[in-house]
Amino acid sequence: MGEKPTEISGEVLKGMEKKVEDLKTLMDLSSVISSTLDFSELIPIVMEKAKAVMEAGACSILLYNKDANRLEFEVALCEEGPTSELLKKHVTLEMGQGIAGWVAQNLKPLVIPDVGSDKRFYRDADKLTGFTTKSIIAVPLIGRGGLIGVAEVINPKKDYDMEIFQLLCRQFAIAIENSLYHKESLERERMKQELDIASAIQKSFLPASPVFRKGNLIVSAKNISAAKVGGDIYDFVEPAEGRVGVLIGDVSGKGVSAAIYMAKVSSEFRYIARLADSPSTALDRLNISLAGAPRGMFLTGIYMIVDTSTGDCHVSVAGHPPFLWLSDGAVRVMSVPAGPPVGIIPSEYPSASFRLNKGDRLLLLTDGLFDAKNRGGQRLGFDAVVKFVTGHLHDEQLIERLVDFADDFSGGGDRADDLTIVELKWGA
Repeated sequence: MGEKPTEISGEVLKGMEKKVEDLKTLMDLSSVISSTLDFSELIPIVMEKAKAVMEAGACSILLYNKDANRLEFEVALCEEGPTSELLKKHVTLEMGQGIAGWVAQNLKPLVIPDVGSDKRFYRDADKLTGFTTKSIIAVPLIGRGGLIGVAEVINPKKDYDMEIFQLLCRQFAIAIENSLYHKESLERERMKQELDIASAIQKSFLPASPVFRKGNLIVSAKNISAAKVGGDIYDFVEPAEGRVGVLIGDVSGKGVSAAIYMAKVSSEFRYIARLADSPSTALDRLNISLAGAPRGMFLTGIYMIVDTSTGDCHVSVAGHPPFLWLSDGAVRVMSVPAGPPVGIIPSEYPSASFRLNKGDRLLLLTDGLFDAKNRGGQRLGFDAVVKFVTGHLHDEQLIERLVDFADDFSGGGDRADDLTIVELKWGA
């Protein structure tokens, strides 16, 4: 006789069907994860799946903000539409605060059948939204880089499958981490494009060519930003027939804010310099023009006007490092009387004069050259630059040699500051 078939109760069969349905949901979720990396599209789908599997009254995901070391509501799904936005705007949790904070801090799931009897429960969220939380399940979302956030299921049916929910949460973690990486990648690419545009715009404020020739004078410049954009500036103008004005400057700070201010300085300088007959007058007027600059923004600079037929130089300095005069086989450090940086306080800028001889050279520098640091944190220093120039007095490629000298000292590390060198050659 054959064995009697095993009978399966309706309750067991119903449980098996539920398990099959939940596993199908897991498969559907895997398909969703592979089909989109858009964070805004992914999260609502993920939450709907969790709510359906757990037959819950509500679901929420709190993401971990590493910078603030807090949990922030990303989405909350329940029948009341405004709930998610209320929580996102008004509720964040410290690590250890509330059920979610405890789960995030301890990286362990919690099942709380009655939140009223648990002191860890954070009641302010219910007060804010009008929702009534009776029971809660919270599971940490952990990715390759550590804690991502916490998934919560509110008021689930009693016959939920915790194993299925934990499997879902592993899928959530993968999905969220992938979408966040994708989002960050898109943001980095957007920022790169914007910086490329900003860099191109900034370069348009510099002379079209780094070399300028007029009469007996040849001016050459080298400008290297520490980042895509920077705050160093140089310019060549002709304020009058037979005269060339040369500016070098360093705007406070670096990056985008310095680049924006540098563009303003450049525009103001070009207008003022063409109407000013002396360097001191130009700096006086530029100082007045920039008096309303944002707090902490200023310009150090040297402005020099050279007579292209006689070699007579008139120079004014605004809080800028000394320039170098290469003449008669020696290097002179030119610390002429100076005024404060432009844009800080009302001031009248003094002027100094000297005459260049045939073969003389002037080097105007920003501090990005001598403030270069090696991997041990040691600074190159102004004296080392002077010594190097002394040893390379007759090098026709002196600007390039100086840049290489600073780079060799830094050992290939990232440049800490913008670097600009302007060289004037007389009667070469």
